[in-house]
Amino acid sequence: MGVLVPFLQLLVLLLTLPLHLLALVGFWQPVCKTYFPYLMAKLTERANKKMESKKRELFSQIKDLKGTSGKVALLELGCGTGANFQFYPPNCRVTCVDPNPNFEKFLTKSMAENKHLQYERFIVAYGEDMRQLADSSMDVVVCTLVLCSVRSPKKVLQEIQRVLKPGGLLFFWEHVAEPRGSWAFLWQQVFEPTWKHIGDGCHLTRETWKDLEKARFSDVQMERQSPPFKWLPIGPHIMGKAVK
Repeated sequence: MGVLVPFLQLLVLLLTLPLHLLALVGFWQPVCKTYFPYLMAKLTERANKKMESKKRELFSQIKDLKGTSGKVALLELGCGTGANFQFYPPNCRVTCVDPNPNFEKFLTKSMAENKHLQYERFIVAYGEDMRQLADSSMDVVVCTLVLCSVRSPKKVLQEIQRVLKPGGLLFFWEHVAEPRGSWAFLWQQVFEPTWKHIGDGCHLTRETWKDLEKARFSDVQMERQSPPFKWLPIGPHIMGKAVK
């Protein structure tokens, strides 16, 4: 397989050469930033239908974190279109962070449809540097289908721990690599260089569970799931929570 992967990567590159040339000269990134929110709006709508019961079960735990104010300070990292808003319990004060400013109009629409939440603000920033947020300021951080595309999962998890209050929770749902040595993993390796351009930096072969286990959380609980869309090269998913 050592020779097969580079050969097939080259073949896919040749078949998608215009895309790679546009990325090389800097034209593709602005286009991607513009169309990607529309693509995510369609995909997340379909994903929510498949994952509704699992998401409701996961996010139902948020209601137990209300402080003396009766509110939960919740940060959604890589918020996208706000697809998770409908699953959050009432009295959450939601702050959104995403590096793509084109998501804001989708967030405004999603928040208007979820009056049970209090929308705080939208911050244009990368997860590796959330300096606009104070230390120990959040009860909950939500991160769904985000760690696949960040530059450094390790730094993002460090920032999450910084902004979480002691005992605060990180809820995650992420797609991860197929088992090493499998044919599915081989095809993920083949498609990844091209997929990163299509998916706005998305990596197919990240073993994100290892980053979560190595991060300094006091407890990490996760379960492995089959991918919701079999026709995409995206592999299995992990869902769970980590406690600061």
